[in-house]
Amino acid sequence: MTVFEHELAAWGPDSAYFEGTDAPVSLSEAQAYCRRVALGHYENFPVVSWVLPRELRTHFFNVYAFCRWADDLGDEIEGAEQSLALLSWWRSQLEACYAGLPQAGQQHGSETVKLHPVFIALTPTIVEFGLPQQAFDDLIQAFEQDQRVQEYETFAQLLEYCQRSANPVGRLVLHLCRSVTEENLAWSDSICTGLQLANFWQDVARDYEIGRIYLPAEDRRQFGYSQEQLENREFNPAFQCLLAFEVERARKYLRDGLPLVPRLPGRLQVDIDLFARGGLRILDHVEGVQFNVWKTRPVVSKGEFFGLLMQSLARRWGLLGR
Repeated sequence: MTVFEHELAAWGPDSAYFEGTDAPVSLSEAQAYCRRVALGHYENFPVVSWVLPRELRTHFFNVYAFCRWADDLGDEIEGAEQSLALLSWWRSQLEACYAGLPQAGQQHGSETVKLHPVFIALTPTIVEFGLPQQAFDDLIQAFEQDQRVQEYETFAQLLEYCQRSANPVGRLVLHLCRSVTEENLAWSDSICTGLQLANFWQDVARDYEIGRIYLPAEDRRQFGYSQEQLENREFNPAFQCLLAFEVERARKYLRDGLPLVPRLPGRLQVDIDLFARGGLRILDHVEGVQFNVWKTRPVVSKGEFFGLLMQSLARRWGLLGR
């Protein structure tokens, strides 16, 4: 039984929690649960660094826990139909959460709906920062799309997917930072798209193993990388040129979003700069293995992360150019 299967057994729609008559968990218990989810899962970079203002950490944990659960319902469930059914349940929980906000009354339809601990924790965060329901729903849509779409014909289609799979996270972060402007949203979208693309090119082999191909077919044709070569996971000059092209496109999105950093308040600049620079470092590592991601999955080490953190702090203090 995987870690997430244990989570699903404890907190999924068929769990004793939802099928029984026990009262919902308390807010403090729900917040502690989200913190465990956030700190207990490997990511390229820590969800919350020690420089993040303490008063925001719980809110970041809450948003992350929503994303983690939605992601796992899309990736850790065997069978697309089952995954789609569980994502539909997750959306119903989201709808019940928003229907139960103070300004909307306490009822969802004709009955009170028991909420998952993630949504119990999220409720005060949503209220305090005015988090838009659409951003959460877009993320669910992206995970649903993963069950229906295994390959992308064009880069434009891939960007449209990123608008739902990545950009909403940055938009939620801007709300938590109280820094929502049209210009900031555009820069945030650029960083998040760049991070998503960097993750795709880091994980070409891993994604292929689970039946997902994010290298657009039009790009593969442009560089002469055939379907047969893809199926054989062949590393050759055509693949090397293809991935070099994709890496440079991802770099541009990340760099184009960097003007967002100085527009953010205080220490939040460090966290956002760290994420963007971390994405750039992943791309450097993809290039460093000569783009042979079939053989090696490039990662940022803990030591490198610490170095990036020190550089982000130096930029924040004006000791290093942006």
